Amino acid sequence: MSASSTDLGQLLLARARQAIAHHLGYGAAPDTGDDARLASRGATFVTLKKRGELRGCIGSLRAQRPLGEDVVTNAIAAASRDPRFPPVRTEELDEIEVEVSLLSEPEFLEFRDEPELLAQLKPGEDGLILFAGCRSATFLPQVWEQLPEPRDFLAALKHKAGMDPQRPVDGLMAARYHVRKWHEGDAA
Repeated sequence: MSASSTDLGQLLLARARQAIAHHLGYGAAPDTGDDARLASRGATFVTLKKRGELRGCIGSLRAQRPLGEDVVTNAIAAASRDPRFPPVRTEELDEIEVEVSLLSEPEFLEFRDEPELLAQLKPGEDGLILFAGCRSATFLPQVWEQLPEPRDFLAALKHKAGMDPQRPVDGLMAARYHVRKWHEGDAA
């Protein structure tokens, strides 16, 4: 990873942590800063872990607001509005590890059936968004660490979207994306 990319990662991680701390009543809100990269549009996911276990994860799939604002909004949401977890408590803050993923623009995939979709997936690299009717869900590329087999990855994502993982889905659409990610504690 380039020095510029590492610098951006450290900046995003610091903003995410500062936003969560401020939300919990500690310190000032993240300032707007003068880094032009924060003013350009960007889509992020903020993942929180506690003792290695998921504690919250919220993000944006499309770059619709400035990167600096996006990471702050998603950090606060991951800490307070992930429906799978109770809000992060003040006493947990020191135990929480923050990871920020910066998403590429999603690319729609063309396929006739699920085996053709599976053949296009790159385990460990692709994040995937599934759509069918009003149902949708995404997995970041990091999920491949728990689900390394494409068939299992797709079945779990279909389940997350409220689709039957064992049956073909009419009108299924998919888009892939990639991420640059930074995790607190990674070597700078």
